[in-house]
Amino acid sequence: MHTLPLFISGAEIAFIMFILVMVFGADKIPDIARGLGKGMKAVKNASNDIKSEIQKSADKQGINTDFTKDVRGEIDKVKEDIDEITGSISRKP
Repeated sequence: MHTLPLFISGAEIAFIMFILVMVFGADKIPDIARGLGKGMKAVKNASNDIKSEIQKSADKQGINTDFTKDVRGEIDKVKEDIDEITGSISRKP
């Protein structure tokens, strides 16, 4: 199982939420979250547009971009091999 490391704990997140409520008020929080969501969606759409334009340009120029899939597959194989090797090793606390 792969998890992303979080650098803040649950108590810190609760404290940040408390500060946000104190500064902006409970009625403004949904508007702020909605605005952040729209902003994140706009960034995602823009990055997808840029990726598609790069892909189209590479296709027009005859550049083969399939090697990235091959590299990703090899990296996944190496990760699986490492997981198999280190899976049997137990760490003592």
